[in-house]
Amino acid sequence: MSNAKKNKTKQKQSRLTNFVSFCQPNMVKGMMPLRKDYPVELPKAPDFLISLRAHTVWEKTPVKLFCTVSGQPNPVVKWYKNNVAIEPLSAPGKYKIENKYGAHSLIITTLFGIHPSKLEVTLLESFGVTFGTEGESVSLVANMVVVPDLPNLPPEAMWYRDDTLLMPSRWAEMSIGGGVAKLTLPHLNKDDEGLYTLRIWSKDGTAEHSAYLFVKDATPTVAGAPGAPMDVKVSDVNADYILVSWKPPNTTHEAPITGYFVDRRKSGTKDWVQCNDSPVKVCKLPVHGLTEGASYHFRVRAVNKDGISLPSRMSSGVTAAEVEMLFCINKHLIYSCLVYVTIPGPPTNVHATEINKTYIVLSWTPPSPRGRAPVWYLIEKCVGDSHIWQRVNTAVQLRSPRFPVYDMEDMKSYRFRIITVNKYGSSEPSEPTEITKLDKSVPSAPGQVIASRNTKTSAFVQWEAPKHTNNLMGYYVDASLVGSKKWFPCNHRPYKHTRFVVHGLVPGDTYVFRVQAVNAYGLSEESQESASLFIDAALSTPSAPYGISLLNCNGSSMTLAWKRPKNTGGSKIISYYLDKREAGSVDWKEVGPHPAVENLTSGVFYEFKVQAANLAGVGLPSEPSKAFACEAWTMAEPGQYSVYCLFWEVRDTSVLVQWKPPVYSGDCPITGFFVDMAKKGSSDFAAVNAEPIGHCYLKVAGLETGASYVFRVRAMNAKGVGKASDVSDPVCAKALPGTKEIVCGVDEETGDIFLNFEACEVSETSKFTWSKSYKEITESSRLPFVLSSSKLTFVNAEKEDLGVYSVAVTDTDGVSSSYSVNEEELRKMQELSYNIKHPIVPLKTELIYEILEKGHVRFWVQAQKLSSSVNYRFIVNDKAITSGYKISHDVSTGIIQMTIEHFTKANEGTYTIQMQDGKAKSQSTLVLVGDAFKVALKEADFQRKEHIRKQGPHFSEYLSFHVTDDCTVMLVCKLANVKKETTFTWFKEDEEITVDVPPNPMSGSCSLPIPMFSRKDQGIYKAVLGDDRGKDTSVYDVSGKGNDMYFITICSSASDLVLQCTPEGIRLQCSMKYYTEEMKTIWFHRESKISSSEKMRIGGTSEMAWMQICEPTDREKGHYTIEIHDGKKSHSRTFDLSGQVGYSVQMCYMNYLPSVDRGRVVGGLPDVVTIMEKKSLSLTCTVWGDPNPEVTWFKNEQEIVSDDRYKITFEGGKFASLTIKIVYLEDSGKYSINVRNKYGGEFVEITVSVYKKGEDIPEPKLGQSKSVATAKPGTPAPQSAKTPTPTPSLKSPTPTPPPSIKSPTPTPAPKSPTPPRSMRSPTPPRFMRSPTPTKK
Repeated sequence: MSNAKKNKTKQKQSRLTNFVSFCQPNMVKGMMPLRKDYPVELPKAPDFLISLRAHTVWEKTPVKLFCTVSGQPNPVVKWYKNNVAIEPLSAPGKYKIENKYGAHSLIITTLFGIHPSKLEVTLLESFGVTFGTEGESVSLVANMVVVPDLPNLPPEAMWYRDDTLLMPSRWAEMSIGGGVAKLTLPHLNKDDEGLYTLRIWSKDGTAEHSAYLFVKDATPTVAGAPGAPMDVKVSDVNADYILVSWKPPNTTHEAPITGYFVDRRKSGTKDWVQCNDSPVKVCKLPVHGLTEGASYHFRVRAVNKDGISLPSRMSSGVTAAEVEMLFCINKHLIYSCLVYVTIPGPPTNVHATEINKTYIVLSWTPPSPRGRAPVWYLIEKCVGDSHIWQRVNTAVQLRSPRFPVYDMEDMKSYRFRIITVNKYGSSEPSEPTEITKLDKSVPSAPGQVIASRNTKTSAFVQWEAPKHTNNLMGYYVDASLVGSKKWFPCNHRPYKHTRFVVHGLVPGDTYVFRVQAVNAYGLSEESQESASLFIDAALSTPSAPYGISLLNCNGSSMTLAWKRPKNTGGSKIISYYLDKREAGSVDWKEVGPHPAVENLTSGVFYEFKVQAANLAGVGLPSEPSKAFACEAWTMAEPGQYSVYCLFWEVRDTSVLVQWKPPVYSGDCPITGFFVDMAKKGSSDFAAVNAEPIGHCYLKVAGLETGASYVFRVRAMNAKGVGKASDVSDPVCAKALPGTKEIVCGVDEETGDIFLNFEACEVSETSKFTWSKSYKEITESSRLPFVLSSSKLTFVNAEKEDLGVYSVAVTDTDGVSSSYSVNEEELRKMQELSYNIKHPIVPLKTELIYEILEKGHVRFWVQAQKLSSSVNYRFIVNDKAITSGYKISHDVSTGIIQMTIEHFTKANEGTYTIQMQDGKAKSQSTLVLVGDAFKVALKEADFQRKEHIRKQGPHFSEYLSFHVTDDCTVMLVCKLANVKKETTFTWFKEDEEITVDVPPNPMSGSCSLPIPMFSRKDQGIYKAVLGDDRGKDTSVYDVSGKGNDMYFITICSSASDLVLQCTPEGIRLQCSMKYYTEEMKTIWFHRESKISSSEKMRIGGTSEMAWMQICEPTDREKGHYTIEIHDGKKSHSRTFDLSGQVGYSVQMCYMNYLPSVDRGRVVGGLPDVVTIMEKKSLSLTCTVWGDPNPEVTWFKNEQEIVSDDRYKITFEGGKFASLTIKIVYLEDSGKYSINVRNKYGGEFVEITVSVYKKGEDIPEPKLGQSKSVATAKPGTPAPQSAKTPTPTPSLKSPTPTPPPSIKSPTPTPAPKSPTPPRSMRSPTPPRFMRSPTPTKK
């Protein structure tokens, strides 16, 4: 086929293909008439086309609410009431929900019965201003009366915080019922601070009550750390990030906040993860790196230079996901159209929603159409008007229509644009944003702050808003007590308004206030301080007086009385206005301020009313009095009168009642008064005083704390007792909080006696009224007194000033106190006053002297306190010292001193110091003559010589001695100021002592050991120290006292008498550290001295004294005593060998005879072995027993186990050996062998001493074998020349052994835990030890 034909064929095929593709949809539709055509539908977020509107309807009328909603796929609609989902089944028949073609409706029908809003509700006691601390639990309670009170129909109560409705949650628990509405905050946080309002729907509308809750910071874990942030919120929730915001805490005395850490936690876990590596300085943070679809909680911690705060309350849970969900496209769409969009369009409406110093949050509208494929976005930025665009999110595939852009420079302008991208390509850039400038900062400082009075414990503070708010969050208000310069926060959560009531202030104190504005960037500068404000209630007009009564009437005039208003309006009552009218008349006529009403008509009835006035104005008038008849009083006794009782000194169990005498006294003067009292509400009055009192006050004691009482008074004259007065107002027997009493003292400056009173409550207009015997001290009567507010000063207190003094504080709730000055107390105050007015300088020490080194003599005196202006002088033999001596003083210690460098016989005499410090004077004298002077002169000469001696080598401590544990006498001395050339020599009786080891003066001390001390070692010992600078000598007499001390030490170590059985009989022995024949020992039997004989042998070894009783019989029973004399006194030890003990001893001796087959060592072991280091040691002995005994070796009471170094052998049941291959210094110690069988055994000790090569072989100690040779390698140690004689056991091998034999009179002598080889036991366990002391 030619090329032309081929081209034509291809063109025909192409045209045919295009035609087929164009006609194919119609052809398919014709072939498939039953298949429905599906249009293209893109996902769409839910949207309200027609929103809900407000309705106002008549009561009991059904109402129908409509709305129209669109979205793809069809949205799910949920109806709510007060943020609570409506469930039609919860109230059957009341709610009906319908949905017809996107039109949704809620029909509310009328139900019959009582609705909660038809109840009558009256609030009674409600919660007030409350203060709490983070972490605590607080309950706000309101009591109410509900009519009718139905248990199943409580009132409908709503709780609000700052006008925001609260719902039950883990942070707020609500309950209502039983006449109580309660809101409990189980775990307080600063998020809970605010104005709480309880709103209850009732028949008459709503009943409301509001009060503020203050929540202060919890104590931080680190001192100085800031408080926790608050109000953590989340916004911009999407799959790429979540924006977390919060409010900063207030800082008054803490260091400024430098940043914040944000933590996150997945729901269902307990581990918090920190989101930012370094603190963020702004109260917002976009959090990235979240798992899509996971739910998170967030919290924030503040940071300053001192540490990190406690965490804030965590936010509510939020899920990281897109708001617009993606939906699958129906698969049938592929048959509907073959033409669709591939490349998306650009986004629109690009703008900045958050502008920060370091980042900007951009938002935009996704493109439409957006294409079939998933899209993502690219962000570009440029600086200012430049057209240099820079890609921002190069490494992040952004799918959300919001994103924070970081690394912004402050005070620069930026523009942004967005590009849409999918797998087919990218769109054109969006329109650039407007120029965005990063100039956000904290608000400017608030304006003028004005504080005014509110109540006795609160103040009203208002201020001008800052000129530059910059997204203001609220304000912090701080207060400071005037003069303290310490600020404290008034609120702990930003307050949104420019006025605030500060609560919790102290009445009577003066404060200043300041305000700071708060936004996400922190706190503004402080405002200027307000003017100082004295805390007291705001002024208002007084309330109405009450209780108008008639005191006297003479037929033409009346004298009236009334009770002052209960509320004076915060100011003193300055006047009263009295009006009158005739009974039955309507018109009132002004009488005047005086209680005496003149020019009345006799026989006419009159009514009165009265008004009180203060600085704020005239108050409300009282209720009209009852009608009083104008008829003259003619009673003989005092008539009934209205008494106005004043109550002072109200305490928990007492109150002082004061009244005025009645105006009408009867025919004769009043001679006394009776006071009656009753509890409030009771008519049973009881007389307080049995006898009449002549004054108009009475202190009533014995009251019940917290109970209220009323009183009445009856006046008495010679004709009788008049009628009781009107009942007083009730008074509660409870002291005011912080009540203090009058204190009597003496002024430290002037010496004046005073009475001082600190009031627990005071107002700006308060005055202190002082009285004596409850009569006010006026200008004319207070000549011997000086009044100064809360202090009463006596000019010259005398006996005439004895009595009861009282003080009352006006314009308070009865703040008062009294004090009784008696004769004894006045005398003490007068003495103290005299000492202050005629002061002396108090001295800690009188004038004394001390001898210093070099022979200088220091005379000094110490005062308790000295000022820098003190003056003084020393006088010696009536002559003032002006020069020649060193004189000085120290104000801090109060010491004044004079030093004489050359103290000679010419300095004998009398020394005096005179001093004056301000008005105070003092003098001290020291007489230094005769023998006292000779002693001082001798000591001065000695110290001078000592100083010269110490210039060369000398003894810092002279010779002394002590006895060591092994009874060696050690002569010791300490040296000073020595050098290498210094020599040291020992002498005894002026003969030089040659020692094995030469003394080393450079060590600072030298010692001379005297082992096995005896009387031949007594004498005068001398140590000589010298070099080219001089020589020093120390002498010590080791005789007499020294010898006695030695033997006292030895005798004190004597143990209790111990009994041992031997083949010949029994032996009583007393162990001690060292025993010698020079020690005088006497044995007694039944108080008879025992002499050594064949029957009773007396002897001893180097470690014990013993007495052997051969073949004991009953005659040898009884008490045995040994007396050991140490030269001063005797030490006795006693053993009772009678009764059951004697029988046991006899049985022990008898049982010994058949026990000769017990295990024992029969030879081969020495007492002491001395061996050179790194040699081999073998300890070998012959043992015997029938049956063959068991052998155990010990070192320092610890059992030895055979290993590479220690080899233990036991051959033929007779030869036992312990071999140490190579010995070292550490192998020195006490070794022992325990040989036992069923009949008993023996415990033998050997002392091994290892010395270094080249050293002399140590001499054996007293009591040790002299014939000890050095062991050679591989050879057994030499055997002791003496084989121990076996002795019987103290116990029988029978199953029931006799009781142990010990002295019944124990002494405090020490016991050694290791037994000597003479101690034996029938069949003890391996770990058993004998109580007998060991050899040394």
